[in-house]
Amino acid sequence: MPETERIDRIDRKILQILQREGRLPVTELAQRVGLSATPVSERIKRLERERVITGYHAHVSPEALGLRVLVFVELRLAQKSSEIFDSVRKALTHVPEVLECHLVAGEFDYLIKARIPDMRDYRDLLGRILLKLPNAVESRSYVVMEEIKESALLAL
Repeated sequence: MPETERIDRIDRKILQILQREGRLPVTELAQRVGLSATPVSERIKRLERERVITGYHAHVSPEALGLRVLVFVELRLAQKSSEIFDSVRKALTHVPEVLECHLVAGEFDYLIKARIPDMRDYRDLLGRILLKLPNAVESRSYVVMEEIKESALLAL
């Protein structure tokens, strides 16, 4: 059965609420979706078990931690292979400033999103990334001047 068929209207409502209020007590969530606490709790456990819900987190202000610079970096590799893609994945997974890294189709191979305190730290970060990836031949950076919208909420 396709995943979207397993997720019914009530599951979608639960997911919609939990995306915004992950710490909401099950009893209150149950009231909002029109069920008792036990079936809602069972649905949440099933959604977690099936990896529809992959975790819970607190949204932390980057500015409060001194991470004032948001930058996107495009990287192009000289060569491409499964082994090279695996080495890039391993190298960038362990760089704490890198929030997201995506293998993309197009002119560049990777799109990286990173947060750092200032431009000096960005220069250091880019140097470390390029040292770890000797196959990288070109990078292009975009420093964000203003964040218009950032959300991890999925449209349900």
